[in-house]
Amino acid sequence: MDLKEILQHHIIDHVWSWLNLGALRLPVSKHFLMMIIGGSLLSIAIPAAVRSRNEKLRIFRGLIETIVVFLRDEVVHPNIGHKTSRYLPYFCTLFFFILVCNLLGLVPFGSTATGNIAVTGGMALTTFALINLAGIREQGFLNYIRHIVPSGVPGWLVPLLFPIELIGLVTKTLALCIRLFANMIAGHIVILALLGLIFMFGAINPWLGVGITAPAAIFLILFVSLLELFVAVLQAYIFTFLTAIFVGASMHSH
Repeated sequence: MDLKEILQHHIIDHVWSWLNLGALRLPVSKHFLMMIIGGSLLSIAIPAAVRSRNEKLRIFRGLIETIVVFLRDEVVHPNIGHKTSRYLPYFCTLFFFILVCNLLGLVPFGSTATGNIAVTGGMALTTFALINLAGIREQGFLNYIRHIVPSGVPGWLVPLLFPIELIGLVTKTLALCIRLFANMIAGHIVILALLGLIFMFGAINPWLGVGITAPAAIFLILFVSLLELFVAVLQAYIFTFLTAIFVGASMHSH
């Protein structure tokens, strides 16, 4: 098995079987399993721990509360304003879901569901829907359509700028999808490539592979793994923060 096959085996999501739910046909795979585990943690385990009065979970409850307050005061409110309470549950769900899926990829035998472009594309699609629905809800349908093109633009430019603004709206959400996918898959590729170096140099000379390459590669793998832990939190924040900016911009005429 060469390096390309190793990367494909560990990164590409392989479908185990298909789950038929009437007209809906879902692929059962490792990424699907990770999303089920992440969703279960968010909907069952974490709420139970937060409501618990167990003193051992006090630090955990404080951490969750700190994150929620930070999202409310530093991410959602500066962009959405007095409508924060209406949209805060979505942003908290978005942040914690991405964070849990990212962290599950660092668990042994786990897999990063957010390293699947179909998963990040689905979240980008919900963001795209929220941007437009929030804008229509707050401005009204006609006002929202009219303000897609910034005010003050000469009338003869409107037919040209309108499709450009629509394309820009789509590409903004598409960028969210690609950014999260690329950042979460990049770390795994680097780690597997570093592991591959050990075997490549070991095939040339066993002492060169085990004695020289292996210590350096293992040190770099540990460093990249710690960096991935930081990236897991950072990418959840960036996706949520940019979504808040886009939603807030759609709610106000400009």
